[in-house]
Amino acid sequence: MQIYEELKARGLIAQVTDEEEIRELVNNGKATFYIGFDPTADSLHVGHFMALCLMKRLQMAGNRPIALIGGGTGYIGDPSGRTDMRSMMTPETIQHNCDCFKKQMERFIEFGEGKALMLNNADWLLKLNYIELLREVGACFSVNNMLRAECYKQRMEKGLSFLEFNYMIMQAYDFYHMFQTVGCNMQFGGDDQWSNMLAGTELIRRKLGKDAYAMTITLLMNSEGKKMGKTASGAVWLDPNKTSPYDFYQYWRNVGDADVLKCIRMLTFLPLDKIDEMDTWQGSQLNTAKEILAYELTKLVHGEAEAEKAQEAARALFGGGGDSAHMPTTTLTAAQFENGAIGVMKLLVGCGLCASNGEARRLIQQGGVTVNDKKVESIDAAFDQADFAGDGVIIKKGKKVYHKAVVQ
Repeated sequence: MQIYEELKARGLIAQVTDEEEIRELVNNGKATFYIGFDPTADSLHVGHFMALCLMKRLQMAGNRPIALIGGGTGYIGDPSGRTDMRSMMTPETIQHNCDCFKKQMERFIEFGEGKALMLNNADWLLKLNYIELLREVGACFSVNNMLRAECYKQRMEKGLSFLEFNYMIMQAYDFYHMFQTVGCNMQFGGDDQWSNMLAGTELIRRKLGKDAYAMTITLLMNSEGKKMGKTASGAVWLDPNKTSPYDFYQYWRNVGDADVLKCIRMLTFLPLDKIDEMDTWQGSQLNTAKEILAYELTKLVHGEAEAEKAQEAARALFGGGGDSAHMPTTTLTAAQFENGAIGVMKLLVGCGLCASNGEARRLIQQGGVTVNDKKVESIDAAFDQADFAGDGVIIKKGKKVYHKAVVQ
């Protein structure tokens, strides 16, 4: 199976503009394609995961990826999927976030001479002359058509700023610029980016002629992928200092039964025939599938050693005989104990399991806290320093979050 057909079989392609031409370029390793990443944080999260995996797959098939960091568009902010305006970032913050992105992307993409490129659109967008841009690019856009784009419709009720209105023009210009300077002939993006991507394709063809090769593909699951990046407790980051390898593993280990095989198909690099065999799995077999998913993705992001540790810790918690030494652990100090004891609310906050005493109180009152397999019934419960002797205590928050606390 060639790469384009594999992408379709994995459910990764939703829409295309020129399917036969795209198939020809991709299958023959002749695509130079870009995917954009706005530097709104100092780490990528699992909502970016599908794009990173796609770039890796296409590079393995001989195509050339361009990771485009939105250092310039980051000054504006993408209105897609937003009901409010993004906060402004300083140039220093944008540059710091761009630097962090590159370090994480290098685990997926091979950069270097003749290989993948990392570009920052600040290098050309910040140099544009406003009047020239209006004349050369703005004349190619219809305001009526722009206002019909889904990314703007969602913002019209609360008010769309003129700043954000320019985002589509900036993104289109990116494709136009890279088409001319580095031979970028294809762009990939999420289904919520379709209007912006079509604008880039149309700009190239209007400025350079209808025979100009510029094509677009959208990913089937981008909107779901963005949801993947958020949990009830916040974002699931690729940076191990923000989301530990264990918590990253547990995130994927806890996906719903209905989603596990879809995630394996889209995000792992397991052979399709092996995944097809899993389609009939049910019951306890789905737990095995979740372990496979969690292990493969943790290995991809954090390396095999960390994936092994995370799996061992998870199996220990769920009765599989693994090593509990690798579960997330907080080391308490003697100063946190009063008269040799620590209250359960202080314990939860000290371990980062609750953000405040109020949150801890509610969690306990709802029956959501267990310590050493015993449910905590009262907010006044306390634990002696002696309880932490040996391997410490195991705290369970809700049904799936485990944490160890030890004393220094």
